[in-house]
Amino acid sequence: MKLCVNVGMAGLALTLALPSSPLSAQTFRTDDPLLRQMWTEGMERSQTAPLAQALLDSIGPRLSGTEGFYSAVRWLQNRYEEWGVPVRREQYGTWRGWASGILHVDLLSPRVRTLETHLLAWSPGTNGPVEAEVVAVPEFGPGQDVDAWLATVRGKAVLIAPPQLSCREPQAFERLAREATVERLSTRQRDVDRSWAERLTTLGGQNLVSRLEEAGAVALISSRWSNGWGVNKVFSAGTETAVGIDASCEDYGLLARLADNGQAPRIRMNAEGEVTGEQPMYNVIAELRGSELPNEYVLLGAHLDSWHAASGATDNGTGTIMMLEAMRILKTVYPNPRRTILVAHWGGEELGLIGSRAFSEDHPEIVENLQAAFNQDNGTWRIDYLQAQGFLDAGGFLAKWLAQVPEEISQHIELDVPGPQEQGGSDHMSFICHGVPSFRFQSNYPDYRQYTWHTNRDTYDKIVFDDLQNNATLAVMMAYLASEDPQRVPRTRSVLPPGQNGQPRQWAQCRQAPRSSN
Repeated sequence: MKLCVNVGMAGLALTLALPSSPLSAQTFRTDDPLLRQMWTEGMERSQTAPLAQALLDSIGPRLSGTEGFYSAVRWLQNRYEEWGVPVRREQYGTWRGWASGILHVDLLSPRVRTLETHLLAWSPGTNGPVEAEVVAVPEFGPGQDVDAWLATVRGKAVLIAPPQLSCREPQAFERLAREATVERLSTRQRDVDRSWAERLTTLGGQNLVSRLEEAGAVALISSRWSNGWGVNKVFSAGTETAVGIDASCEDYGLLARLADNGQAPRIRMNAEGEVTGEQPMYNVIAELRGSELPNEYVLLGAHLDSWHAASGATDNGTGTIMMLEAMRILKTVYPNPRRTILVAHWGGEELGLIGSRAFSEDHPEIVENLQAAFNQDNGTWRIDYLQAQGFLDAGGFLAKWLAQVPEEISQHIELDVPGPQEQGGSDHMSFICHGVPSFRFQSNYPDYRQYTWHTNRDTYDKIVFDDLQNNATLAVMMAYLASEDPQRVPRTRSVLPPGQNGQPRQWAQCRQAPRSSN
């Protein structure tokens, strides 16, 4: 374990690295037999791989309001019931439903090519194959009639995003390209981005989609490259009549170059998508009732919903499996905790932390009596960072608990106390804003952000199962130690570091959870 102590607002840091050693009896710094049993169950009898395969391969993505999400809810309930763990689903509201199927987009001319595309979430479909010419939003000169151009787009597919001049990852240019080459390409890309920003603003800005739909465009094609090989971030369409399509970085660039050079690209689209109205949304809550302090709580959480272009493996299938496996181990080794232990699989995190915010609103008695909450929401790799989220005295409890975790796990973790506090992020914020000690198990971020976070490449193969079972075992041990601690974790707040104005940042504020998509 590494200890990073932030001293005052100046942010002075002291890092203490504890020596590591091979896994042995000496890695347990206590004689607690339950910790040893938790290690054996979590590291030697792990069920993370079969659980992940069932969730990610068989069920797949779990977009709010879709059958994938509801299948995952039922699957979680069935697993807990098989293990004898009390479980419930709690409806917190509704969200826009969507039934989607295949999407196939082919370039027909000036040559034939099947394009790599994804249907954007909540997009309508095509009602069978549709052919259309592809056009790009043009540069509008002074006095040029925008309405006159709009009159030409009926029945066409419109490109509405700037193309990338290169789809190589930036790291490749840093390693291999000349500095002058990188600068020249960066300058040209900035010019392209600026030009497209002006085009879209002139065409309608925030009203762009509605103007193109009113003009009769049959599809709006965009591309949100994630700065990696073959990877795009894929979100929602925002269309009501036109099909919303994401095209891969290079396939989008191909269409843009053909259109810009007057080569009249033409595509055929077959998209299955239907918005199905408001559908119920749930949190899934599993519970081991406390034997001594049943009205005090330890909460493990991870969001169940995902975006839809891949399997939602690292965002947040890994968190879901981590907490599911943690409860399996707890039920096996520690079925009668001192405090009540809850595992929450949140809905609607991708839409603004909706499920966890609703839970904190609906259960003030739990919020009031939470000993500690632990959340996980960023992919594979071992947990390597844990901060006290601005709680002045919580760091001592985290350090005390981590000191009892085997070095095989704890040696990788930097503990940051009291910590600068995140001002966004994930479901732990739904409790921090109420002044509840709520912490985030955080793994390495850079390649997650670049390659799997909200992308078309967030698939089962990206999981490192050695690390996932490590993380599940950590969660079990921290929940157990928090449950057994004779003291309550204080809620004293520190002064947060300065913001851009040089003044201390304000404590995170709670926002009311929207209970529907209307």
